[in-house]
Amino acid sequence: MNQFFLSLDSFLISFYRLTGYALIDFLAGTFLLAFISVVIGEFSISLAFLWTRRHIEHIQNEMVRYQNLSIEALASGDKESYSAANKLANDAFGKTFFMQIGLSSARVWPAFFAVAWMNTRFFEVDFEIPFTDWAIGYIPIFIVLYVGAYFVFKPIRNRIPYFKKVNKVLDYYKDKTREMKSFADIVKDRKKP
Repeated sequence: MNQFFLSLDSFLISFYRLTGYALIDFLAGTFLLAFISVVIGEFSISLAFLWTRRHIEHIQNEMVRYQNLSIEALASGDKESYSAANKLANDAFGKTFFMQIGLSSARVWPAFFAVAWMNTRFFEVDFEIPFTDWAIGYIPIFIVLYVGAYFVFKPIRNRIPYFKKVNKVLDYYKDKTREMKSFADIVKDRKKP
């Protein structure tokens, strides 16, 4: 067993010894492990956002600005300006898209560590599905319980003071974001008398 997992093993395995009934202990322990993974993930994504928020805001404003310029150029019939602004808008959109993927990975990394630890303990354990010849391992069970833990934590999240502050920061940036124009705005403008 890896030294990192060995140091956590006695703490984590205690989640799996709560009642003395193997199946109930496995489900309860896995749910607690998933819940801890969700909490650490939410904390990680909030730290990543707080650390990079000014850069994110800059890139999003750039995307909105170039998108609006491209729509205005298209509305005025300037295809050359539209093409140039649209290219810059697409570049900025690509940057925001990959930043969001990066932030999302900050949310799920603890789940991979949890599954890696579970692999050291439950690699050969299979659970038979009643009335079928099939069996499933620990990973599908962890995934289902992880999703459940996320939905359990979601309403609690906003009651925790730290996450309340993070939500206020998020709301501030949502309000600060400029509105992006779309092709529908051109159609609306043409329909006006």
